[in-house]
Amino acid sequence: MTVFAVEYVYAPDSTAARDENRPAHRAWLSDLAEDGRLLTSGPYGDGAGALLIFKVQDESRLNELLKQDPFAVAGTIAGIRTTEWTPVIGILAAHTS
Repeated sequence: MTVFAVEYVYAPDSTAARDENRPAHRAWLSDLAEDGRLLTSGPYGDGAGALLIFKVQDESRLNELLKQDPFAVAGTIAGIRTTEWTPVIGILAAHTS
């Protein structure tokens, strides 16, 4: 399994759509956290996007997952950056293969 850092950039003027879809988005994230695929997530303080840390088999599976996010389905995400990440120190370091 590989750890990935995923950065979302929210679409301009998407606040109302994100507010409407937030319960479904958070339920989706909660399900992924329960089964161990999502390690942590949260919005940036400025409201421009979010950081999500996933543990999945590979990047293609990650991309398939991200397409299912209710925020993505609603068109509220303008950009996504995924980066393979190796946590070395701290509580997430235990997730490195």
